[in-house]
Amino acid sequence: MPAYAGSPAPKPGDVAGTLRLLAYLALAIALVVFDHRGGWLAQLRARSEVLVQPVWWLAGLPGRLGDDLRENTTTRDALVAENHTLHNALMISGARLARLQAAAAENARLRGLLAAAQRGGLDVQLAPILDVDLDPTRQRLVLDAGSRDGIAVGQCVIDAGGLLGQIVALTPQTATVLLLTDPDHAVPVVDARNGVRLVAYGQGRSDRLQLPNIPISGDVKVGDAVVTSGLGGRFPAGFPVGTIVALRPDESRAFLVGDVRPAAQLDRGRDVLLLRRDAATAAMHAMPASTAPTAPASATGTSPHAAAPTHPAPPRASTPTPPATSVGTTSAPSAAPTTPTPP
Repeated sequence: MPAYAGSPAPKPGDVAGTLRLLAYLALAIALVVFDHRGGWLAQLRARSEVLVQPVWWLAGLPGRLGDDLRENTTTRDALVAENHTLHNALMISGARLARLQAAAAENARLRGLLAAAQRGGLDVQLAPILDVDLDPTRQRLVLDAGSRDGIAVGQCVIDAGGLLGQIVALTPQTATVLLLTDPDHAVPVVDARNGVRLVAYGQGRSDRLQLPNIPISGDVKVGDAVVTSGLGGRFPAGFPVGTIVALRPDESRAFLVGDVRPAAQLDRGRDVLLLRRDAATAAMHAMPASTAPTAPASATGTSPHAAAPTHPAPPRASTPTPPATSVGTTSAPSAAPTTPTPP
């Protein structure tokens, strides 16, 4: 029978482990007490966080890079879409602005035509331009109005600046205008300053008319305005034709040749005014005295030659006279006198 077995004696290793555990518990209690009173562990944790912040930043770098990439991609796509939308809106706005500018310019031209008609108290008819032919040998306009609109052959055509030409052909729907600048056109004119009668011929250029056979003693100067004289019965008197921009001697040196810049805008505009027959007749009979003055230039003290009518004019036989090819002028050959009419 075995002897009685009591509790086994503790081993040296177990005693050491128990002592270590007790020591850890005492240290933990001491740390808790010290942390509660002095906050040492909180300060230690704060300093530890400062030390490990670079590690946290490096650990979160891939995530932040991914977020930035997604945000940049989304922002770029949004900017591209917005740029496309704004570009389209800008193009539409530019087209609308161009149309508004064209409408404003057309409105200004129409207001100019209306103002010209109102200033002269004229009975006119507005007609749109359908086609333009500005060939050097053929200066024509085709209007979108014809005989069914009351237009007649020979009717005068004007704009806000002055005389444009006359109607030379008709259909029920259209009318053809022979412009002043056509080589086959001539119009009797007078110098608005001194009343010298001349004839303006077309040269096939929309910016130039010609005044041949200007008397040297006629006191015609650069800058003088020329208006219709009313001779021939086709064009009413007093309508602006142009301004003399240059004077030069002809081949015989007995007369001057003048270049005239037309007053009408022959190469622009979309509408013209047709002077009605009754209004043209009334304008012919109501020609103001200031439009075709008969006083010689010496009355204004501008020319000593016109004040001495005893000097004979140079003979006309030595200088060939340009043929009168005007469509609407019946007295064009006699519209360029040799000397101004003495008082």
